[in-house]
Amino acid sequence: MEELDPAVRGSGTWSPPAAMDEDLVLALQLQEEWNLQVLERDPAQEPLSLVDASWELVDPTPDIQALFMLFNDRFFWGHLEAVEVKWSMRMTLCAGICSYEGRGGMCSIRLSEPLLKLRPRKDLVETLLHEMIHAYLFVTNNDKDREGHGPEFCKHMHRINRLTGANITVYHTFHDEVDEYRRHWWRCNGPCQHKKPYYGYVKRATNRAPSAHDYWWAEHQKTCGGTYIKIKEPESYSKKGKGKTKPGKQPVSEAENKERVEGQAHQIEELNQHGGRHGTQEMGDPTESGDRISRTMWKEV
Repeated sequence: MEELDPAVRGSGTWSPPAAMDEDLVLALQLQEEWNLQVLERDPAQEPLSLVDASWELVDPTPDIQALFMLFNDRFFWGHLEAVEVKWSMRMTLCAGICSYEGRGGMCSIRLSEPLLKLRPRKDLVETLLHEMIHAYLFVTNNDKDREGHGPEFCKHMHRINRLTGANITVYHTFHDEVDEYRRHWWRCNGPCQHKKPYYGYVKRATNRAPSAHDYWWAEHQKTCGGTYIKIKEPESYSKKGKGKTKPGKQPVSEAENKERVEGQAHQIEELNQHGGRHGTQEMGDPTESGDRISRTMWKEV
């Protein structure tokens, strides 16, 4: 059958040849009416995707508990009711993390308020969904992937992306936001100050000088032997008395220390497996390669 010209077909004034079967004529007329209805449909009546730009105006700062409950029912069949979700004020090198304590243990999702408050709502939604996939795989005892973002993770990631229009990925890179919080700088006065990729610099979000507590310290002492000297800190930081703490000895509360240790343990686990981590990665110098980013992430905690 000869194909109809699109201009004529969409005008609503097309008349069929006399010899055409009446049933076919009726079917074509109904199809034309349907096509016109689709074209005239008000886009405002269409359901919004989870990451539609209009949400930035309608609900720019959503309640993460409400989002969590909505996503749990809609995408995870209600299996995450026992999972805890909360903001973290101290996480400045990681946008999100999912931690758990063995089978039957506690499962917790923490989101970085300092990092995500600087990002669009879309990034909060996608980060939360990313961590909820990790939590779902844990609570359903289906975390069998040798890698944290293996086939099982990707299966749910693609499923939710198709349903919501989101772009959940294995990693995010929030380099600008991470750098915004890395305001304490040290530089080594030894030979490594002339070597790539760091040129002797260590940049951190907290006033914790490089010391034997860092996993790379022994190697640095053996290959360089230089001393790290602080060269930059936030304006008026020392005047507030925060800069008087001895290098590497800054005290932290029990709760803060627990959060830091859990985060480091989580990173170690993932680095041992595949050089990454559960959660949303945004560490490292954006000019460095992926493997460098993994090491920098650990170095700058």
